[in-house]
Amino acid sequence: MKYLNIKKALAAWQELQPLSEKDKDRLSRRFTVDFNYNSNHIEGNTLTYGQTEILLLFGKVIGEASVRDVQEMTASNVGLRMMTKEAKVKETPLTQNFIRTLHQTLLREDYMVYRNLPGGVQTSYVIHAGQYKTRPNSVITRHGDRFEYASPEETPSLMAELVDWYNKAEQEGKLSPVELAALFHYRYIRIHPFEDGNGRIARLMVNFILTRHDYPMIVVRSRKKSEYLVALHQADLEVGPVPSDGAHADIKDIRPFMKYFNELVATEVYNDVLFVSENNENVWWYDGERIAFRTPNYTKILNAMRTEPTLTLADMREITGISIAAIQKLLNQLIQKKYVERGEKDGSWRVFVVQ
Repeated sequence: MKYLNIKKALAAWQELQPLSEKDKDRLSRRFTVDFNYNSNHIEGNTLTYGQTEILLLFGKVIGEASVRDVQEMTASNVGLRMMTKEAKVKETPLTQNFIRTLHQTLLREDYMVYRNLPGGVQTSYVIHAGQYKTRPNSVITRHGDRFEYASPEETPSLMAELVDWYNKAEQEGKLSPVELAALFHYRYIRIHPFEDGNGRIARLMVNFILTRHDYPMIVVRSRKKSEYLVALHQADLEVGPVPSDGAHADIKDIRPFMKYFNELVATEVYNDVLFVSENNENVWWYDGERIAFRTPNYTKILNAMRTEPTLTLADMREITGISIAAIQKLLNQLIQKKYVERGEKDGSWRVFVVQ
């Protein structure tokens, strides 16, 4: 994996085409959970990976979860489906209206945010769904500096230029789909056109662009958030602090982010290749990680759980031929890793690793 590049990963992906309907469905289910969980978790959503899977695939809420987080995750999945459908209409150019509609879908409605200022003074402002920002926004970097995004006044024109540039660049074909996606992401983030949800929109738009060019969609993993933010920050240092410079950055200007993005795409695509092609019953996947169990006993237990979720330890012993003491030890490790969990009410097993 360390020496893998995009060219080799895409070549391996192309060798698998056309995928069977079964493999398409497997990839779709896996991506649905992985993308929504990670993109929202990066922004602070507290649903676990298991809660996200049960919610999105089965429409149920398990354990403790805030109503806002559940609504946010559900809306995220609606946005993902909307984006995927739109991306497949390749003859239609990208529009600002689509981006604003996608934002409206994610945020659902306007809402009030309350903040405590120094001295105990409280302030409040409205987050507008589907509308460009009406107040300045910025971020405090890890070095403690304030980094300003485009002003509300210049945002509409910068977004118009971004969309026009993308449509023209796509037609010209001088940039690869991966370069297009990375540069669009960076330019968009430097504008930060909305008051909230900009990161989620940026990651959806990356996959919009990749899908339009028949590339596999990718996931920015929450556990690697720091790598993602550092790459953006390093590109910011090269481009400079002026928002309009960032909004018009060229591919050579964002080399640190481009390097990160190339490695991300190569890794994600190659993992898709492994997920589809690898034939090893002891290999499972969890949130983009390949898990190769050292003993087939794990697979025996997991398959027993998937077949009959209400199994007791005695039942597992009968089915697998493994001692109860060994089963308990293996179960403890599976539970600790969050690969499985047991429902508090019905006692049934839920398996979150997939093959």
